[in-house]
Amino acid sequence: MLGYWDPFAELTAAQDRLFGNGSRSNAFRPAVDVYEDTESVHIDVELPGIKAEDIKVDVEGDVLTIRGERKRENSAKKDGYQRFERAYGSFSRAFSLGQDVDPESVNAKYEHGVLKLTLNKKAASKRREISVKAA
Repeated sequence: MLGYWDPFAELTAAQDRLFGNGSRSNAFRPAVDVYEDTESVHIDVELPGIKAEDIKVDVEGDVLTIRGERKRENSAKKDGYQRFERAYGSFSRAFSLGQDVDPESVNAKYEHGVLKLTLNKKAASKRREISVKAA
């Protein structure tokens, strides 16, 4: 099973919203969905506005890391009112691969601003049903 837990993420986000801690409140941290089925673990990462060639995925040991940067397209100052709500900048997300995931089987596909990773489970980790015979 894949694992990732940041015990302070919600607290830090709340502090940033309340107190506006500089650039940290504008940091880009893509949303991630992690789910599994009997054959694979799936990771979907929202990366709108990022080119596929600017996304890096690597596996080192039992850690899968996704890196990239969302760049501001037009930073020229316009006359009048401005408001920037979208976050920009570099990001890195790391996930610990469990023993049941085959790190050699990572498949990555990028479509409609979503990076879809599929990690196959090792054969020994796949669930199998064992029939019980009456004696």
